[in-house]
Amino acid sequence: MRLRRIELAALDRGERASLLRRSAVPDREVRRFATEICDDVAERGDAAVGEYGERFGGGFRRVSESELDAAVAEAGREIIDAIESAVKNVRAYHTAQLPVDLDFETAPGVTIRRRWTPMARVGCYVPGGKAAYPSTVIMTVVPAKVAGAAEVVVCTPESPEGTLNTAMLAACRIAGADEVWAMGGAQGIAAMAYGTESVAPVETIVGPGNSWVTAAKLAVYGVCAIDLPAGPSEVLVLADRTSEARLVAVDLLCQAEHGPDSPAVLVTTDPGLVDRVETELDRFLPKLDRAGILEQALEDHGWAVVAADLADAVSFANEYAGEHVSIATEHPEEVAKQVTAAGSVYIGRWAPESAGDYATGANHVLPTGGLAAACGPLSVEDFGSWRQEQHLTRDGLAGIADTITTLATAEGLTAHRLSAQIRFEPEEQP
Repeated sequence: MRLRRIELAALDRGERASLLRRSAVPDREVRRFATEICDDVAERGDAAVGEYGERFGGGFRRVSESELDAAVAEAGREIIDAIESAVKNVRAYHTAQLPVDLDFETAPGVTIRRRWTPMARVGCYVPGGKAAYPSTVIMTVVPAKVAGAAEVVVCTPESPEGTLNTAMLAACRIAGADEVWAMGGAQGIAAMAYGTESVAPVETIVGPGNSWVTAAKLAVYGVCAIDLPAGPSEVLVLADRTSEARLVAVDLLCQAEHGPDSPAVLVTTDPGLVDRVETELDRFLPKLDRAGILEQALEDHGWAVVAADLADAVSFANEYAGEHVSIATEHPEEVAKQVTAAGSVYIGRWAPESAGDYATGANHVLPTGGLAAACGPLSVEDFGSWRQEQHLTRDGLAGIADTITTLATAEGLTAHRLSAQIRFEPEEQP
């Protein structure tokens, strides 16, 4: 397997910018069609969801409580123990994130209170169909429940045979989902956003999905909130002459197996490491179940970026703003301090990406497509909202009155000015 080799020093500014340019947002045609589906669901409700479920797959039915209980009974002790362990760690880490209200006095008699409140009803999209992701159930449902959301709804598509994965259903039950719906794609997103005769609307939708799901989330944004658009899963590995080629190779493969459009980027100061990593890729690939997907991903989106020094390697990593960034350098902790744009950072030999995907307690719903420069992982705060309470005494308002009236006058907003001034005037008698 040969990765596309790129010498950073040989690129001019425009070429470097072009190399970094990508997006989590689907193309215009996908967005147009997904919007049409969402509009149709908004207008026709259950009938539209059912028709699209028949046409594109995914089904449309509410999963019964007995089906969820049966999944727990059938899953087997090993799966249940793994789910419970993951839930425990995710719950512990996200409990530590619970927002703390703030009171702050900006001037004598002027107090601003910042208050946080959980949402009433939230939607969690979990990819399904031919694959199953109980880990994504855990990563979306558990933070929502920790936040205090009253109702947490899971939406996931059925397989082509009309079934749902047992481990995924068991995770729904153990994580605490209040409703589980077998439906998928743009129609599933629209049903949760707009509501139908059967599905009550939600206040936010979170979770990853394919381009149709992402396009639908963008289409309904404003009707409800969303976490962020999710593009293909991606990984960037920072390495140097001390890096172990087999570990670098397997970390590239770890995220590339999500799909043929998943970028896998090696950034290194050692050109010789590239050859060694490619040899290891050739050794691993025939042994892996998704070898075909991996080969396509590496062929189309596999890069080996050679930097002149570690500073430029880190600079490129920050410009790339990868979803997953693994640090395999000689002094990984020091390098990690310099990484400022990444969804989740894995530091050193003993931190494989799969640990964060399943077991550490960190969230694996992460920004892709360069959005890690401005967005972070899914968190408890995504399931609530902040408000400002402003408390002023008479003396407090008097102390800032000149500021209010001067700026209101400058902006030509005389009602703004009057609303402050009139409070100091005696009430007019009729």
